[in-house]
Amino acid sequence: MQRSSGVLLHPTSLPGPWGGGDVGPEARRFVQWLRSARQAWWQMLPLGPVDGSGSPYNSPSAFAGSPGLISIDDLIADGLLDAASRSVRELRADAPAGKVDFRFVRERRVPLVRQAALALARDDAGAVEAFAEANAWAVEWAEFAARKAASGDAAWWQWKEQAVSWDDVATELAVQLLFARQWDRLHAAAGDAGVGLIGDIPIFVSADSADVASHRELFLLGAEGRPDVVAGVPPDAFSPTGQKWGMPLYDWEANAQEGFQWWRSRLTGLLERVDLVRIDHFRGFAAAWHVGADEPDAIHGEWVPGPGAALFEALRDACNGELPVIAEDLGVITPAVEDLRDRFGLPGMRILQFAFGGEPNHPFLPHSYPERSVVYTGTHDNQTTAGWWAGIGDDERARVLRYLGGGTGDPSWDLIRLAWDSRAELAIAPMQDLLSLGDEARFNTPGLAEGNWGWRLSEPVAELVAGRLAEVTLRAGRGR
Repeated sequence: MQRSSGVLLHPTSLPGPWGGGDVGPEARRFVQWLRSARQAWWQMLPLGPVDGSGSPYNSPSAFAGSPGLISIDDLIADGLLDAASRSVRELRADAPAGKVDFRFVRERRVPLVRQAALALARDDAGAVEAFAEANAWAVEWAEFAARKAASGDAAWWQWKEQAVSWDDVATELAVQLLFARQWDRLHAAAGDAGVGLIGDIPIFVSADSADVASHRELFLLGAEGRPDVVAGVPPDAFSPTGQKWGMPLYDWEANAQEGFQWWRSRLTGLLERVDLVRIDHFRGFAAAWHVGADEPDAIHGEWVPGPGAALFEALRDACNGELPVIAEDLGVITPAVEDLRDRFGLPGMRILQFAFGGEPNHPFLPHSYPERSVVYTGTHDNQTTAGWWAGIGDDERARVLRYLGGGTGDPSWDLIRLAWDSRAELAIAPMQDLLSLGDEARFNTPGLAEGNWGWRLSEPVAELVAGRLAEVTLRAGRGR
């Protein structure tokens, strides 16, 4: 990477009239905003279908695109939906204007996406079949999604033997083709604007997913297909009882025996959509926290070794000798985790909000960053910087002020300047910090099951903010 900077904003947080942001016109408009702000990168969260609470980190597919991110505007422009139809008019009239209502998106908006997909499957069956032939994962996902719908949304290990029609499978394939076409349009617009896209790979996938159902041998599962042990993390600063995520863990020996092919396909598939990938919970590749599925929380568990260098050698080979990857190396980091990261030259992450807690030479203080790193004011899992500043004690505030060398009129922009001025190759700020928003705009609180992921812009970001960010970026030598 060259010295550069960017913005963290998931597409669901974009404004628009359909109840949630998407990859359509507002996303392409945001690319132009990034260009005007001299930014080189747009970082997003995982793009797959979300779970019932809206989390993109517990997806039923490691490969599929979320139907909720498909643009209604683009479907209308492409002639697959009629803007004057009653269903489209009612969707626009009823769509909530504030936070994303994931139930509304699932129950009111996605059916219109499927209506457009049905029309595509009927009118251009050859394109759908060609897409299926070129993407084996899409067939696995389409069959899984069709069977899940036919079973009343039951988990795959509860399914009875039942047939699904080719029309249902073809419709799910067409949904993915629509996502691919719209995404390609956005990716091309970003490339034309000189903006790279940063994607995100969650290390784990949902137990009730097409990946586990289709590749059971790659996961540690019980006799009925449900996991006996699940992923999580031990108690930490986010939660005194740890976090029990509930996802199945990998049988790394079985993955190695097949040459890590599923993982190779996962990374190369995402790199067809984006230009750089953040891998979440990187420390889990050195060792992962195994918790009994019946445990009430994550306090009682054990660290079990992961695949280590063998996996990343296979991934590097799949990427023709390069690994365009950011390692999310936060949490309980051991020398083995650092060695794995450094062996493959992967940039790690530094979080400014963590730097001032009291340790005299904390590794997240900007003067101590290695150049090969990525600095964030905060991530999607943190408070906004304004919310963090409002909640810290006097001692921590004093340490911030001493480091800054003076008072702060706007803590969000003070941390942005610290990040941009640091030695780190890449500096990223969440959109909420660019807007100096408080914790009412927090995106996710780890360990909290409900109420996350819904924050949304009410209107496009002002050019005034773009000008301010461009000035900071050019002064720090990060200008695109």
